[in-house]
Amino acid sequence: MLTDRQLLILQVIIDDFIQSAHPVGSKTLAKKGTLSLSSATIRNEMADLEELGYIEKTHTSSGRVPSEKGYRFYVDHLLSPQKLNNEEMESIRSLFMERVYEFETIVERSAHVLSELTDYTVIVLGPEVKDHKVSRLQIIPLNEEMAVAIIVTNTGHVEKTIFSIPPNTKPGDIEKINNILNSKLIGVPLLELKSRLNEETYSLLRKHLDNVMIIDALNDVLNLPLNDQVFYGGKTNMLKQPEFQDFEKIQKLFDFIEENQGFFHLLKKMPNGIQVRIGKEINVREMDQCSLITATYSIGDEQCGTIAILGPKRMNYGKVISLLNIFSNKLTNVLTELYYGKRKG
Repeated sequence: MLTDRQLLILQVIIDDFIQSAHPVGSKTLAKKGTLSLSSATIRNEMADLEELGYIEKTHTSSGRVPSEKGYRFYVDHLLSPQKLNNEEMESIRSLFMERVYEFETIVERSAHVLSELTDYTVIVLGPEVKDHKVSRLQIIPLNEEMAVAIIVTNTGHVEKTIFSIPPNTKPGDIEKINNILNSKLIGVPLLELKSRLNEETYSLLRKHLDNVMIIDALNDVLNLPLNDQVFYGGKTNMLKQPEFQDFEKIQKLFDFIEENQGFFHLLKKMPNGIQVRIGKEINVREMDQCSLITATYSIGDEQCGTIAILGPKRMNYGKVISLLNIFSNKLTNVLTELYYGKRKG
């Protein structure tokens, strides 16, 4: 058990290091006046904290920096969510007041705003492809030669494909296609869409349409690129952090970030709610000097995706956790209202 004085000193050391990125010495702390303790007393307590593994020496300074154990204790026992300032709250309000009607646009803009508010790298996951099911499918003619196929899923994903309308296609044919597709394909997983069209719907389309060429065109339209969705904001923000000036270190980190599937599988393992992983807790060698904080969001009662913020271990945990709480709730409400016509909670 740490004494009250040790708790206070540990908190001041970590708060100072988060702001300055400079190792903290006893003389520095004594001059701040926050502790009302002599330099000698602070030095003795710091020695005890170091022996207990909460702070550690650096190679380049006589000061101390928090250890992973120190950060973990700080997050679990000393941290209070940070109140955002008026400018930050206005940025969030402006984002969610926009009339945006597509899942991808909302999520992409959220990643961008979060990266600007934190100066860290933001990763937002959409639902896994296997979770997408068709909720609406419509063919809309653009002119006599072109049409757009719009597929909306239950998780808010939207696919749009422009294709050529075969000659001699009648307006009534398009209406028949829309009716048949929606009667047969609503609720079908995207992964099964092409096969279900071929197996169950093709004969019905042939029965009601004279122009079979448009059926062949639909086969191409429904051949969707089924990639899991990963959205980024501030990919290069880590370059601003003094911990990441080593080219080889940052290159390995960027390589891992660029591997969408690697990041996708990492974040999919995170439990619901706010989760904080520090350094080696992430279990990714390239992220040993990072902290990763995640939150989940939903559409209705269905968990939809994950928001993650990646920064140095010297991350502003209080601010990041406050932001993730806000964005998780805002995304859940906006997406639920967009696709179900009601707010959650």
